[in-house]
Amino acid sequence: MSNNNNVVLVEEYLTTSGHKIGSLVLNKPKALNALDLDMASIMLDALNGWSKNDEIVCVVISSHGDKAFCAGGDIVSMYNAMKTSDGTIPPFLESFFTTEYTLDYTIHNFSKPIIVWGSGIVMGGGMGLLCGASHRIVTETSRLAMPEITIGLYPDVGGSYFLPRLPGKSGLFLGLTGGNMNGADAMYVGLADALVDSSQFDVLLENLKEHSWAEANLGQQVTTVISELSSPVNPPVSNVEAHQDYIDGLCSGESCAEVVSAILSADMNNDKWLSRAQKTLSVGSPITAHLVFEQCQRGAELSLADCFKMEAIMSCRCGESGEFQEGVRALLIDKDNNPKWQYPSVSNVPAEVIANYFASPWSDETHPLKDLGA
Repeated sequence: MSNNNNVVLVEEYLTTSGHKIGSLVLNKPKALNALDLDMASIMLDALNGWSKNDEIVCVVISSHGDKAFCAGGDIVSMYNAMKTSDGTIPPFLESFFTTEYTLDYTIHNFSKPIIVWGSGIVMGGGMGLLCGASHRIVTETSRLAMPEITIGLYPDVGGSYFLPRLPGKSGLFLGLTGGNMNGADAMYVGLADALVDSSQFDVLLENLKEHSWAEANLGQQVTTVISELSSPVNPPVSNVEAHQDYIDGLCSGESCAEVVSAILSADMNNDKWLSRAQKTLSVGSPITAHLVFEQCQRGAELSLADCFKMEAIMSCRCGESGEFQEGVRALLIDKDNNPKWQYPSVSNVPAEVIANYFASPWSDETHPLKDLGA
């Protein structure tokens, strides 16, 4: 069913009980499996077909290459679209985000178990694929993050929903600082369901094929299969859990400016993880900092569907504002690592500028995700 040149390998595996397992393999290892529009479309089409196929008992989403499951979205293509859009919303961005968010929402609400093998780098768009799955597996090599503050975007792909629901203020802190999470962190904050050794993928696939599938309780059967996998020999230790109380204190302010000031002025006691998070925030986009703070405030009260609808608005506004374009230029195009942000600090960003990022360019009837959750 698949061609090794395809950006996503779509396959079905026959089980010993006569059922089938759907498999989606991200296949752009040289690009760290960054999610592009074609990949998202292929995955969405496959899932829509499998949802109606009674032979399919579960779906496994994985990737080629040991380094990354998915390091984000294809932001170079977005940059090229923004560069020629002259300050308007690029049609390509609207298409990309509409497809990506529909895919993420479909994973969250899929009628059968979805297993995501989140080994290696899992960032940005990769987090969108992982977070919605019913069975989220991480390993000792997993490195998860939402580092959009470095490029003038914000933690999308459902970040508005899952970040404010993490323990304490950890979601806000991770969004503001792009803080890295290891597998133990992902388990602690509730973004993973199993921490296993990175050598176990082939074992997982083989055990799923050999399992005697019953028609009922498919999710519990998958859980049982995963529980039989080996744990890492040297499991990581959670940085978030170790610093939870400190993070909560730093992020207790009532405004974005208060929280950012507290983090930037804090003594991180030579802790490498905290210091790196602090440094990332210090050079990140002041506009993004406001967007993270606001999305966490709003998203805490919204349904998943409404979070994605809000993010479609925010992301398209990012596509026209210039901040996102400049961030990508500095990090990935010219690679000078010297972005010229529109405002020198968080306290300089006018409230009306941030308000515009949440102002829909569409009516309710023309919103591209209007049917999501209906």
